[in-house]
Amino acid sequence: MRRLLPALVLPSLLTGALAACGDADEARSAMTVRVLVRDINIRPAGVECAGTGPYTHFHNRAPFQVVDTAGRTLAEGALSPGRSVATFAEDLEVPRVPTYCEFAVPVDLAARDAYRLVVDGHPPVDLTPSDSEGPALVAVVPS
Repeated sequence: MRRLLPALVLPSLLTGALAACGDADEARSAMTVRVLVRDINIRPAGVECAGTGPYTHFHNRAPFQVVDTAGRTLAEGALSPGRSVATFAEDLEVPRVPTYCEFAVPVDLAARDAYRLVVDGHPPVDLTPSDSEGPALVAVVPS
């Protein structure tokens, strides 16, 4: 039995190591996936938030995947809490203003021509590269 166990376990360990080598050869870049959920809620800017109405799947700990156009998963994780951002740049001089809910999560991604974000199994959202606040992929929901 002692000789049989290594013979059974070793091939699966080697297969896992070889599968990981293919991905390890691909250069990855650190960036942030930023999603602005346009739910137009009235709340203070800068507070923790989640999507509302048809966007309730955007929330703290919601599972996400960044995929390429072929649907291959490049990164996955869980959304961090959203932060409310003012809808308008002007100061409305009131404590609660129309806001959107913004989610930002760090990822390491291999270079692709296009990326999409899948949140909690919902249809993918196209991500657009942006360097306005460091390397990022950005989406506005709804677009």
